[in-house]
Amino acid sequence: MERQWMTGGSAAADGVAIDGLGDVRRAPGTWVQAVSEGPVALAVVGDCPVTGQELHAALVTVRAGRWVELTRWPGSYWVVASDGRQRFVCGDLAGIRAVYYTLRGDDGAAWATEARLLGRPLVPDLPWLAARLTAGEHHWPHRSPYEQIRLVPGGFGLLLAPGAPPQLLDVSGVEPVDELREGADRFGQVITEAVQHRVRAAGGVVGADLSGGLDSSAAVVLAADAGTVHAVTYTDGYTSGEDMAFASRVAEHTGIAHTVDIGADEQLPFSFPPGQPTGKEPVLEAAMFAMDTSYLRPVRGLPLHLTGHGGDIVLDASSSCWVRLLQDGRRREAHRQVVAFARLRNTAPGPYWKALKEAAILGRAGSLERAAQALERGPITPQAAVAGWSWCRLGAGASWLTGYGRHQVAALLRQAAGDQQPELADEFDQWAALRSVGASARGWIPYGHALGIRPVYPYLDNTVVRAAFAVPALARRGLVAYKPMLRESVPELPDWLTSRRSKGSFTAQRIAGLARHRDRLDGLIVSSPLVGGGLIDPAAVRSALAQAARGQSATVIADLHQMLVTCWWLSGQTTALEAAC
Repeated sequence: MERQWMTGGSAAADGVAIDGLGDVRRAPGTWVQAVSEGPVALAVVGDCPVTGQELHAALVTVRAGRWVELTRWPGSYWVVASDGRQRFVCGDLAGIRAVYYTLRGDDGAAWATEARLLGRPLVPDLPWLAARLTAGEHHWPHRSPYEQIRLVPGGFGLLLAPGAPPQLLDVSGVEPVDELREGADRFGQVITEAVQHRVRAAGGVVGADLSGGLDSSAAVVLAADAGTVHAVTYTDGYTSGEDMAFASRVAEHTGIAHTVDIGADEQLPFSFPPGQPTGKEPVLEAAMFAMDTSYLRPVRGLPLHLTGHGGDIVLDASSSCWVRLLQDGRRREAHRQVVAFARLRNTAPGPYWKALKEAAILGRAGSLERAAQALERGPITPQAAVAGWSWCRLGAGASWLTGYGRHQVAALLRQAAGDQQPELADEFDQWAALRSVGASARGWIPYGHALGIRPVYPYLDNTVVRAAFAVPALARRGLVAYKPMLRESVPELPDWLTSRRSKGSFTAQRIAGLARHRDRLDGLIVSSPLVGGGLIDPAAVRSALAQAARGQSATVIADLHQMLVTCWWLSGQTTALEAAC
């Protein structure tokens, strides 16, 4: 079940041919269901409860080229289909099941579910990695961390035909409803089934994260109704005591087995212990490997491990929903909601309102162009994050760029401004956030494999994402209640859980980790290819690291976290390239 790679076209890879799709190779032991009739073939690879009868019936859909319908089964999986003339390849909406491809001149494209199988050297794309550190990854959903290797964005499939360039097809397939109540029943059905069909299929004890937050807690409650659960919780002197209290209460409420791991300084972030897998791409979770190794030990080897990852995206929405109101001309309603939101949090609504108006006026392309101009004008001064949502916020990473780095990132932002992406703020933001958490889950797969953990992410199933995104972002953005859709959609959850409004923070833990490992992290920065390539000023990053390690600049910690895992990841990629030469 762990090795599920596939390749197509003429990409070289050892493996087993899939029935009806003879030039598509899969890893030995991979779970796959395939059917074919003559030249028409369909395969589903991964975690999907589709029956053989349903697959046979879907061959009619393949013949008709109704590709999006092949992504509507529950679970998390890849689809490969051929009508005899064209081939359709697609992962999930979140991008956990990635599809990479590379152009081959007049020969079309080769595709694979792992970049290393495409037959090209894996050369890190340093300007893109610098841009990602500066402005976030969501402006370039089609790019991978490697030169000349593209990524099919979540929400799209790849259509291939002989002699034609590859075509990206929108398979998002969201059918909107008008209000929360209308969509809540559907969401409740699909999230319940997403959790419980996996627990039932496991046929034994399953593992689960139980952080004490709403998302993992709800998943554990649903799972306990379908089977036997062993939940694990991590805590230490720096994490939220309230989270721990909620986790204990959920375990008591459900009667499940519950192991609490009390971490020591050895489990603090940024240790990057010997033997840690480098992974396929830089992800924030790489900094937490020592913690993961410790708290997941009691559930190693179980059939699956449930997580609440992605719940924030499907259950909630950002203040982009108020920008959408302004885009729709509903200024008075937007202002009323912003003022109410600010008053509930005892903050001034003025700066928040100003930022949202600016976002609505500039739009996506205008915001990216303004960010590019700011980079080209000269060095960026680190500032506290401006309240309110923005299409493109230059973080602390922008102040670490060299002059050359600023011009490289500015060029990439201008390129992104011309790409086709949603122009409505809430739609852009929810898909960007979904792809980001999907990339995080995808990037953790090698770590899970090393730890004997098979993670599943029910909140990121296609059926769950579509049911959530069908509900307007404005309705999911609760002013008084936090994540109101959870209470509406799963009424059997206890009130004391769904009434929780707070959320734990890992800031203190990360500060302690930066302080403990500062000398080694300094070395990672100085030796980074981003520095060697002239994109990043090491003195600027080291200064920010020193301040954060002393607890003097908590606002840069998120950017430092991303910078450090990128530098660490690149150190492994550089070693691999040198070994190949």
